[in-house]
Amino acid sequence: MKKLLSLMTLLAFTFGSLNTTAQRVKNTSGNKDILKSETDINIEFNYDDISVGKYKNEQEYITAKTDEYNKKEAGKGDTWAASWKRDKEARFEPKFIDLFKEQSGMNIVTSAKYTLIFKTTSIEPGWNIGISRKNAEIDAEVWIVETANKSNKLATFTINNVPGGTAFGYDFDTGTRIAEAYAKAGKSIGKSLK
Repeated sequence: MKKLLSLMTLLAFTFGSLNTTAQRVKNTSGNKDILKSETDINIEFNYDDISVGKYKNEQEYITAKTDEYNKKEAGKGDTWAASWKRDKEARFEPKFIDLFKEQSGMNIVTSAKYTLIFKTTSIEPGWNIGISRKNAEIDAEVWIVETANKSNKLATFTINNVPGGTAFGYDFDTGTRIAEAYAKAGKSIGKSLK
């Protein structure tokens, strides 16, 4: 009984610490305190030139996975590819925005003086096949720009190896794991910038 109680305590501590670990947001240029007095911000997402897993670009990954799934079951790959593309706007961005707002206390408005551009540079989708699993991870650059002049980067940040997965491992869907990585990134960036 003591061994079981000790094991349960260890597991609870491990899962608790995994979910509360904040990712390090590194200021690479500009004034990291630029948003301290702001109450509003615009947020945009950039997915250009992403590497995915072992693939140098996203299109290679989509093509390979689509072919793999279509060989197993006709049409399954095409459905997967449509879901992969839809998940960015439908799942990843809302998760990021929700936790960013919660941590920063800022309102998200398109007319804000500043825009935060979240530029994903790489995605590791991870996997979960029941007996084996790996968290998703994302790397990104964050640019704070003037909304009226988005080419002018006032501050830049990086955030790397942001893990994505659910407690107790019920994240068999790739989109779920990646969405959790975006949520953690939003939380860490929101906390860091405000």
